[in-house]
Amino acid sequence: MRALLSVSDKTGLVDLARGLAAHGWELVSTGGTARAIREANIPVRDVSEVTGFPEMMDGRVKTLHPVVHGGLLARRDLPEHVSAMKEHGIEPIDLVVVNLYPFRETAARKGVSPEEVVENIDIGGPSMLRSAAKNFASVTVVVDPADYPRVLTTLKEGGDALDFRCELAEKAYAHTAAYDAAISAWFAAQRGDSFPADISIALRRAQSLRYGENPGQRAAFYTDGSASGIGSLVQRGGKELSFNNLLDLDGALLAADPFRGEPCCAIIKHTTPCGLATGESALDAYRKALACDPVSAFGSVIAFTVPVDDAAAEALSSLFVECVVAPSFSEGAVEILGRKKNLRVLEGEARWSERALDFKRVRGGFLAQERAPTPTADDAWKVVTERQPTDAERVDLAFAWRAVAGVKSNAIVLARNGATIGIGAGQMSRVDAAFVAVHKAQQIGHDTKGSALGSDAFFPFRDGIDQAAEAGVTAIIQPGGSVRDAEVIAAANQHGMTMVLTGQRLFRH
Repeated sequence: MRALLSVSDKTGLVDLARGLAAHGWELVSTGGTARAIREANIPVRDVSEVTGFPEMMDGRVKTLHPVVHGGLLARRDLPEHVSAMKEHGIEPIDLVVVNLYPFRETAARKGVSPEEVVENIDIGGPSMLRSAAKNFASVTVVVDPADYPRVLTTLKEGGDALDFRCELAEKAYAHTAAYDAAISAWFAAQRGDSFPADISIALRRAQSLRYGENPGQRAAFYTDGSASGIGSLVQRGGKELSFNNLLDLDGALLAADPFRGEPCCAIIKHTTPCGLATGESALDAYRKALACDPVSAFGSVIAFTVPVDDAAAEALSSLFVECVVAPSFSEGAVEILGRKKNLRVLEGEARWSERALDFKRVRGGFLAQERAPTPTADDAWKVVTERQPTDAERVDLAFAWRAVAGVKSNAIVLARNGATIGIGAGQMSRVDAAFVAVHKAQQIGHDTKGSALGSDAFFPFRDGIDQAAEAGVTAIIQPGGSVRDAEVIAAANQHGMTMVLTGQRLFRH
């Protein structure tokens, strides 16, 4: 039996090679892989010795040879294939162990040259994997070092392991597909093409989930392998994340993103904020966010933009929370939160690339769009009312504009002193969203007089303005752009309000 080994990741290589040799396998290898095996005093032949052709062109050409691919592709059950191997001096290869040049890791390095990235596009490796996987009936193909022990155990047990070979072939094709997808995306980026004609989305299962949105639905969590986003978070405590936890985590991180660089707390229920605030510290921001709607905060997911210390953890521990995520936690905070066995504690920032596309699933396809820009105060904002905002109102308007970006459309937020006091989310009409925001604020006991209102899209009628004025709102920020803008502005003037138009819509469907 013959095995061909050619790996960039040398993890577990020596143990695998030693195990194969102990079972009487002949080892064939290339370059650095052969050198690592020899240094462990394990017999190995160079692939150039087998092919009778030297490695050349800086290693670009070494395994692209009929002796290699004939040994991989030949069907042992077809006499004509067996005869062809004998005629041309080709010996069968029964096991291929390959992992590919580190293309993604190289491309992700800052300052790397395009020439270096291109040199890390593996050609021979994917070719061997595809050949071996196609002939899985006879050939075992391995791409993941985690499978090495299973390979050795299977060899030791003997017998036909067709199901195992089929599983490994599936992994091989998934591996090469993901590799090619990363290369294609890199070339598209080099051309500055955000929306190429074809997009390959390669995902790897990170976690099997107990169920989906409801107990009757099976589910799993997949990541893109970029070591960013939610998949990069480290769980410091609590039970396994659920499907809905992961959705709410995404909503929490989205809501908190515009406030990176200052202490902020976002409390999320069903992917939309029920409280969001900035403060002097994590504890201060949490208390202000919780005050917006403490009833809805029960069973929420909470995100912080700053480290969680012992004091914030103590305050959090008095509320039933599903998950909390922060850039870091003090050791005391981990211990305090760890007393609540079901609370998932996640550490990291879960950043994602500014160039990343935002995908939404529809039946039979995907919608792709650029990431929404982070809403910030802008010189292009226009005060369109007779009254200019006061300095305090400007601060509240800037906060409300950033806060409403994380709320499901139609979205309205009421804000004061760096905190939401009322949120109206996901309503079918904007006047209903305004009603809900005011109702929630007054239901909790917040004084809505003198508050600022943020709207994620324009007001199609003046009714939302009238409702806000009745609640005592004095300042409004919204995109503008309605055919009835003049009517809406006139209503604001009639009520003595100040209104700012941003020219930027913040829909979140």
